[in-house]
Amino acid sequence: MPSRIVLFGATGYTGRLTAAALRDAGAEPVLAGRNRTSLEILAEELGGRFQTRVADVADPASVRALVEPGDVLISTVGPFARWGAPAVEAAIDGGAAAYMDSTGEPPFIRRVFEEWGPPAASAGVPLLTALGYDWVPGNLAGALAAEEAGPAARRVEIGYFITGSGMGGMSGGTRASTAGVMLEPGFAFRGGRIVTEPAGRHVASFDVRGSSRQAVSVGSSEHFTLPALDPALTDVEVYLGWFGAMSRPMQIGSIGLAAIGRIGPVKRGIAGLTHRLVKGSTGGPSESERASGGSWVVARAYDGDGGRLAEVTLAGVDGYSFTGRFLAWAATRAADGGLAGAGALGPASAFGLAEFERGVAAAGIERA
Repeated sequence: MPSRIVLFGATGYTGRLTAAALRDAGAEPVLAGRNRTSLEILAEELGGRFQTRVADVADPASVRALVEPGDVLISTVGPFARWGAPAVEAAIDGGAAAYMDSTGEPPFIRRVFEEWGPPAASAGVPLLTALGYDWVPGNLAGALAAEEAGPAARRVEIGYFITGSGMGGMSGGTRASTAGVMLEPGFAFRGGRIVTEPAGRHVASFDVRGSSRQAVSVGSSEHFTLPALDPALTDVEVYLGWFGAMSRPMQIGSIGLAAIGRIGPVKRGIAGLTHRLVKGSTGGPSESERASGGSWVVARAYDGDGGRLAEVTLAGVDGYSFTGRFLAWAATRAADGGLAGAGALGPASAFGLAEFERGVAAAGIERA
C-alpha cells in the first residue's frame, strides 16, 4: 500500500500548484497549513475528498503531529530560512519515508546537507531539499553532462535562464525567499570542497537559443549532489541568468552586500525591514502568465585542463508549473517505495538517473 502523502503549506501559491498536480496524478494527500478555513476551501476546490490538518511553524509540536512513520512529507512553507526547520525535524523525528521541499534558498539547502543530513541518515529518513525548479533541472543536466563526459570530467558548470515573456513576476514566496538570502553568505564547490563565497561573485556566459547571455554565480543543491554522484568532480559552478544585462552590476553589488552582511547590527536591521516589507504567500503568476514563459538550462562538463567534454541543454515549461508537477511526481514515487538511500540526497541518487530524467520530462522539461 502506498505511503500517505502530507502536503504542508498547501494553501500557499506553490502548495496549491502541488496539490492540484497530486490530484491529477491520482494521489489523495493530506492538506496541511495554519488556516483551517483556507484548507477546507482548497479541499473543496480540488474535489472535496482530501483530508485537512491544521499545523503552524510557530507551534513545532503541531508540525510534528502531522508526521506518522512511513509518511511522505512535502513542505512548501517559505521563506525556508525562517520557517523551514520544523518540517525537516518533524520528518526525521517521525520516521518519515521521505521529506521533500520546494526551497531554492542556499543557506537552507546547506543546513539540510550539513546539519540535518547526518541525523536523517542515522534515522533512515531520506531528505530531498530544493526539489523544484530551484534546483532540479540543473541536477539533471549536470549529471547527464558528467555522464556523457566520462571519467575525465572534473568540472561542471550550469546556467539557468528564463525564456518567452517570463513568468509573470515572482510569487510572494519567491520575493520573500530572495529578500531573506540577500545578506547571507553563499557557497560553491571548488577544489573538492564546499567553500563560502558571496552570491554573484562570478559571472559566466551561456548560449541561449543562439544568443550569448550572462549569469551570476549562486549557491545551490548541485554543489552537494553532483560531487556525491561523481566523486571525480573537483568543481561545480551554478549560475542564475535571470538578470540579463544587470549580471555585472549584480556582481559588483554582491561584494557590498557581503560586507554589509558581516556587520551584525546593520544586517539585523535590514533583515527586519525586509521581513516587514516583503511578505510570503501573496499569490503569483496566473495560468496564462505561466504559459507565456519557459525555461532553458545548460550544463557543460570540462576536463582538468579546461577542455569542454560535453554539453547538455534542457528546455520546457516555466519554473512554477514545473515545481508543482515535479514535487507531485517525486512524492508519488516515494510513496510507492521508489527511493534509494537515506540522509540528504540528490534526486539523481535517490531515483536513479534514468528514472529522474523521465520524471523531469513528465513535469515539463526535457532535452532541447
